[in-house]
Amino acid sequence: MVQGTMSNAGKSLLAAGLCRIFKQDGYRVAPFKSQNMALNSFITEEGLEMGRAQVMQAEAAGIAPSVLMNPILLKPTNDTGSQVIVNGEVQGCMSAREYFKYKKKLVPDIMKAYQTLSEQNDIIVIEGAGSPAEINLKSDDIVNMGMAKMAKAPVLLVGDIDRGGVFAQLIGTVMLLEEDERAMVKGLIINKFRGDKTILDPGVEMLEARSGIPVVGVAPYLDIQVEDEDSLTERFERKQEVGLIDIAVIRVPRISNFTDFNPLESIPGVSLRYVKHVSELGNPDLIILPGTKNTMEDLLWMRESGMEAAVLKAAAKGKMIFGICGGYQMLGETLSDPYGVEAGGTIKGMGLLPMDTVFARNKTRTRVSGRFGALTGELSSLSGAEVEGYEIHMGETVLNGEARHSLSIRDSVSGSEKEDGVYLGNICGTYVHGVFDREESAEALIRTLGNQKGIDVSQMAGVDFAAFKETQYDILAAELRKHLDMEKIYRILEEGI
Repeated sequence: MVQGTMSNAGKSLLAAGLCRIFKQDGYRVAPFKSQNMALNSFITEEGLEMGRAQVMQAEAAGIAPSVLMNPILLKPTNDTGSQVIVNGEVQGCMSAREYFKYKKKLVPDIMKAYQTLSEQNDIIVIEGAGSPAEINLKSDDIVNMGMAKMAKAPVLLVGDIDRGGVFAQLIGTVMLLEEDERAMVKGLIINKFRGDKTILDPGVEMLEARSGIPVVGVAPYLDIQVEDEDSLTERFERKQEVGLIDIAVIRVPRISNFTDFNPLESIPGVSLRYVKHVSELGNPDLIILPGTKNTMEDLLWMRESGMEAAVLKAAAKGKMIFGICGGYQMLGETLSDPYGVEAGGTIKGMGLLPMDTVFARNKTRTRVSGRFGALTGELSSLSGAEVEGYEIHMGETVLNGEARHSLSIRDSVSGSEKEDGVYLGNICGTYVHGVFDREESAEALIRTLGNQKGIDVSQMAGVDFAAFKETQYDILAAELRKHLDMEKIYRILEEGI
């Protein structure tokens, strides 16, 4: 089990790297995280919902993602409550206090999923959440030491040196554990190190002496392009120069599934920026309104922050505006919530697409494939480009007036065919997450923007994103082999607890 001293210590990436190493060494390996809290989620081939981090780790392990790998997913709806998803199905929304009382009832679901995975694999790489030393959350813990005990899993504890205080992180965490929990920690890892390791060696010796636990590796800071788990991602804070093609993603407060845009980042000459303030917007070639866990509240944020007015002004100037899922819903004329799925009531949309959205009681969850239709005008270069992705939304959208659907898709779960999305002039939207994951669709988008800008983008080729990620997992594994004591880690596995 990989645990961390804090959120974003690098647990997800290290777990993925270990999955790839064990796979390369000939083992059947699968990832597992009993409870995930994230706004980035994924829909499996069965139409079930799970956390994105375990999808990434499954890819590293070379196996298909399954909800068995993440039986509980919490998707925050506000600062004090979350939508609770168990075995891929929505159970409803709960406040933090309600869920804290309820979570122990989910232990049988967790253990059933874990045992099923155990029967199918040689090694399970379990990821913890946050820190095991959160003393206010230790009661009835199901995701850190509580999970380690249920699985009888030896623990590797990871600290983040890039954020400072790594020795205090690791020693402090170990000191706050109960005696039986400390005994389960078999190795320490210092993560995200930059510089000359020999300078760190005296600290490593002190760490081992104080904790009585061996340091099994000092992992370097790795710039690996794989999909992030949640809004702590460093992508949001990355500063970069404006490229030949400049894309701005509006960073709404409850942004979700921002992995939609990773393929665009990998195209040379394209700058993709996450924009939180109007002053940061500049003059992009494309503005994307991303998915969100609370469309109505994030639209009100857009309105109050002045971001909506800036987007409307850009649209009036002919700039391309693209909305995905919640961002797509915002582009319409009205958003209605008769059942109180979000905030309740009805609010005015941005009015860029002639359509209305009503939030339903049931969530749409499915995988889809298809292509863009015969689009006209500014968006014609997108015509016929193949897409593959998934839908995950509560709203149902109805077109009005002169708008036309932007995509023809096939539901992979039900087998039915349908039309999706809307386009009108320089405005386009869709419910399909991953709409630009296919090399063909990403290149078509860049070609559309190049035509609009009057520049030659023929050399700005996209990439096969699935193949690109495979190379990234191999690089991750190769780097970890250099810096982790894999012989010691294998001994820890064999000896157990």
